[in-house]
Amino acid sequence: MKRFAALVAIVFGWLAAPLLAADGRPNILVILADDLGYSDPGCYGGEIATPHLDRLAAGGIRFSQFYNCARCCPTRASLLTGAYAHRVGLAKNGRTLSAAAPTIAERLKGAGYQTAMSGKWHLSALPTTLDEERRIAWMNHELGLGIPFADPATYPTRRGFDRYFGVIWGVVNHFDPFSLTDGAEPVRKVPKDFYLTDAITDSAIEYLREFAGAEEPFFLYVAHTAPHWPLHARPEDIAKYKHRYDAGWDALRKDRFGRQVELGIFPASAPRGETIVRGPAWDERTADQRDYLSAKMQVHAAMVDRLDQGVGRIVAALQESGQLDNTAIVFLSDNGASPEIPGPPGYDRPAKTRDGRAMLRDAELQQPRHRGQLGTDESYTGIGAAWASAANTPLRYWKKESYEGGCRTPCIVHWPAGLKARRGGIVRDVGHVIDLSPTFLELASIPVAGEFAMDGKSLTPVLRGEEHSGHERLFFEHEGGRAVREGNWKIVSLPKGEWELFHLADDPGETNNLAGQHPDLVSRLVAEHERWLKGNEEAP
Repeated sequence: MKRFAALVAIVFGWLAAPLLAADGRPNILVILADDLGYSDPGCYGGEIATPHLDRLAAGGIRFSQFYNCARCCPTRASLLTGAYAHRVGLAKNGRTLSAAAPTIAERLKGAGYQTAMSGKWHLSALPTTLDEERRIAWMNHELGLGIPFADPATYPTRRGFDRYFGVIWGVVNHFDPFSLTDGAEPVRKVPKDFYLTDAITDSAIEYLREFAGAEEPFFLYVAHTAPHWPLHARPEDIAKYKHRYDAGWDALRKDRFGRQVELGIFPASAPRGETIVRGPAWDERTADQRDYLSAKMQVHAAMVDRLDQGVGRIVAALQESGQLDNTAIVFLSDNGASPEIPGPPGYDRPAKTRDGRAMLRDAELQQPRHRGQLGTDESYTGIGAAWASAANTPLRYWKKESYEGGCRTPCIVHWPAGLKARRGGIVRDVGHVIDLSPTFLELASIPVAGEFAMDGKSLTPVLRGEEHSGHERLFFEHEGGRAVREGNWKIVSLPKGEWELFHLADDPGETNNLAGQHPDLVSRLVAEHERWLKGNEEAP
């Protein structure tokens, strides 16, 4: 708490600014993390070094109840269109964004904005012409670049972005990623010291410097792949966290919740809930197993640390070019921390590095002779369920599920020239990723109405520090997981599970199921969810 209060004091002076720039049209910058835990950033209770995110929060606002769609592709689709993912072709992962739904980049570009994207697209369906064996060889860089990564007509440069650098697919090797693309052209090789988080930051800064020479405002979408598995990080970043996680996931969850209470994100009375562990408890593991598990969380922290370093470099570039004051920056994650430990090669998981070295999966990395390769380009694993549960403190579950750990995200908004809400404050208003596009349109003085109706509601009253009516209900569904939030009530279930009911104001971690006490409320909200899902299935 003292660290964050000091940051507020440091930035308060230079944040004093008028409501808007002269023409009333701000630049818009979205920074999206991938599989970031709710409590990973320092300003949300984490111990990971995120000074640049913390500074944005100290000079801006933090939402404590902001939602995404619990998975990569659906969240990205909703962010760009302002609509529930089911309406725009992304009810499931790995599909193509509907051409009938205009993206915010297309809308802003049509109004004179400069547009660019750096990072993970993941809104184009994978080719189906290759069998599994040839697909793996392709991802191993063994088939050359004669096969498009996806239909080029679905690439970012065909969906409103003037410039693009990043990966068309989702899962990658962070040191030598498959599907790396510049504009619409495949990148044939990368430098020896390449690391995707840094490259995404580099291209974003390049675009910002180009934008600085023009009179028109810009929209820049920076979509990171970190800290999504595989666990790949630079050695110097990993070294910062040596032994940091030796006490285990229960201790981490307790420590993070204590900081969240100090920061005012949650009251001390909120139940923290238990760490969800698949397998033996921390104390039941051997010393060697604990060393390995601790090392995995070190790499995760290093990936977040490097992402934050990139945020700092981007903010510095904005300051140097005089664009920071009138740039509305939004930072969030596409879903909660991931419990996944990637299995054998297939679908979007390669088998080898470009030079033919076999990638080591979790079982192999646990062996002492391979332990030193964890975090390198030869390793291919994730943090697993228990660490994901701790990363999402105090929320329940993780990526993919409609419980809070899957779909509640950190969200920071920073805009010196336009933000009137209390700087450094925590916003209790409920927001959703579908609300971002209508917010951006309003900031850019573009009518929200059009042939395509958005589901989101503008958050500009929140930015002004005014009362915000928000949504009567928010709906969630992904691969059978489902939920409805109405006021502070939420019904939710796992795929094929029973509906549960929670009162989120008292129980944000969804620990006390009240369904048996309020059966009529559950029945009504279930009917609302069925009606919503049916309506979205029928939508184009």
